[in-house]
Amino acid sequence: MSLVLAFIALGVLILRRGLAGYPKTVRRFEILARREEAFLVAAAEVLFPATDGLALSGGEADLPGYADRYLQALPVRQRNLVRALFILFEQGTLIWPAPDRGGFKRFSGLSPHQRLAVLRNWESSGLYLRRMCLTALKAVLILGYVGHPQSLSALGLAPWKIESPRVEADFLYPPIGQGRDALPDSSLSRSSFPMSPPLVPGVDQEPS
Repeated sequence: MSLVLAFIALGVLILRRGLAGYPKTVRRFEILARREEAFLVAAAEVLFPATDGLALSGGEADLPGYADRYLQALPVRQRNLVRALFILFEQGTLIWPAPDRGGFKRFSGLSPHQRLAVLRNWESSGLYLRRMCLTALKAVLILGYVGHPQSLSALGLAPWKIESPRVEADFLYPPIGQGRDALPDSSLSRSSFPMSPPLVPGVDQEPS
C-alpha cells in the first residue's frame, strides 16, 4: 500500500512540475502550450539580451509566435521532436541542475544568470548528444530572431517586394482555387500589364 501511495505522490509531483505554475498566456497559439511559451521567453531573454549591439531583445522578437508558426509548417514527426527538445531543456535541470540555490527549478523559473550557466553547461558538456541538442535549439531560435523584420532591417537584408508580371497565359486560366467564372476579364486592355518578352527568331521558334 505504501508503495502505491509513493507512486501516486511521485506522479502528482511530476504533473505539478510539468504542467502547473505556468502563467496564463494572453495569446492563442495553434501548437504551443503555456509551458513551451514560458521556456521560449526565458531562453530568448538569455540568448538575445537587451544590449546596444542587438537590434532588438529576445523578448521583443516574439520567438514564441515564430516557433508556433514554424511548428505548424513541420510534419508531425519533426514537430514532436522539436517540442520534445523544448521539454528537455525546460525540465533538464532535474538531471543537470543550475548552480546556486534553487538550481533544480524548471529552466523558466531560474534567474537569468542561472539560465545562462545552464546553457553554457550544455555547450561544454562531454556528451556529444547534449551539445547537439543545444545546437538544434539555437538554430530554431536564431532563425526566429534573425527573421524578425526589425532584425532584417538592421542587417540590411529586408526582403524586396517583387511584383509578379502578367503574361498572356494568365488570361487563359482562373486564379488558383477559383472556378472558370473567375477568369480575368479579356476586355481589359492587356497593354497595361507587363507582357512576356518577344520570341527570338531561330531560338524560341522554328524558322518558317
